[in-house]
Amino acid sequence: MRIIAGTLKGQIFETPSGHKTHPMSEKIRGALFNILGDINGLEVLDVFGGSGGISFEAISRGADHVTIIESDRTAQKTIANNISKLNLGDKVTLVSANVSSWMNKNPNTKFDLVIADPPYDKLQYELIERLYALLNKDGLLVLSWPGNDDQIRMHHLEMVDRKNYGDAQLIFYRLI
Repeated sequence: MRIIAGTLKGQIFETPSGHKTHPMSEKIRGALFNILGDINGLEVLDVFGGSGGISFEAISRGADHVTIIESDRTAQKTIANNISKLNLGDKVTLVSANVSSWMNKNPNTKFDLVIADPPYDKLQYELIERLYALLNKDGLLVLSWPGNDDQIRMHHLEMVDRKNYGDAQLIFYRLI
């Protein structure tokens, strides 16, 4: 896979082998960041990091710092290798943990942008709904979700946009 735009445009990164992760396609990743627009200076959380592609794109497009949470060991190794290869150790932090347990241990940590791209075979509705607690006051949660699934209604969040891309959709939420 490659980084689409920004200061790292064209840089190649690896994806984990196996079926536990599903890297967001370049088309959808490009659409996501085009919709987001200016993300300069934002603190970003990439939940279910997979390859780290969302994080690398965010840094390339001006995010100040990205935290990636990933529990799968193969994906963790891939992300760590990608961070090293792209020389992003000062801009990207990899957290090797389960999202729920990390949230429980870091209840006061907040982000401007939270992007969640859960494995489609294990969507974890209850966990996704809890992600609002990680948002700053004007923060945005972006959810990558199966295209054939109804968008999930979230307590504490208002859906502000939704884009369908066939087998995937992006849903944008803000705190109420």
